[in-house]
Amino acid sequence: MQIISALFVENFALRQAPGPSTRIDLTGAFFSIAAPSPVPVTIDPHLVVLVYCPLTEVGNSVLEVIFRAGPAEDAEQLARNVSPFTVEPGKFTYRLVRGELLISQYSQIFAHCRLGTGQWHLVPLTVLPPVDDSSSRG
Repeated sequence: MQIISALFVENFALRQAPGPSTRIDLTGAFFSIAAPSPVPVTIDPHLVVLVYCPLTEVGNSVLEVIFRAGPAEDAEQLARNVSPFTVEPGKFTYRLVRGELLISQYSQIFAHCRLGTGQWHLVPLTVLPPVDDSSSRG
C-alpha cells in the first residue's frame, strides 16, 4: 500500500458520481495556520491521508501519524495516532486524523505519516502568531 496524499484541510466531504464512483471534495488545504491565541496554545488541525492498495496486496494495514516539533524522527513528539484499516485491493481509502497539539512556540511542525513499518511521509505545518485584527476595525 502507499500514501497517495496527505494534507491539512479545513473541510472534507465524499459524494457519489456516475460509475458508480466516489469523489472526495477537499477544501481549504493549508500549510500554515495562525494560532487562535498567544502561545502556549492548543491547535487541532485536520489531516486527511489518502491511501491506495494495489491489486496484489492484502488490504489490511495500520496508519501511524506522529506530530513532531521538527522533521527528524527523534524530534519532540507532540501527539500520536495509530489506526488500523482495511481497503479493498485495487481501491483507495482515506483516514482523517485530528491532532490536538499543544504549541509552545511559533514554528514549523511536521506530521510524520506511515503505513505499517514503511517509510515516513512528512507534511509540514507552520504555526504563525495570532492575527491582530484590531487594526482593521474602524
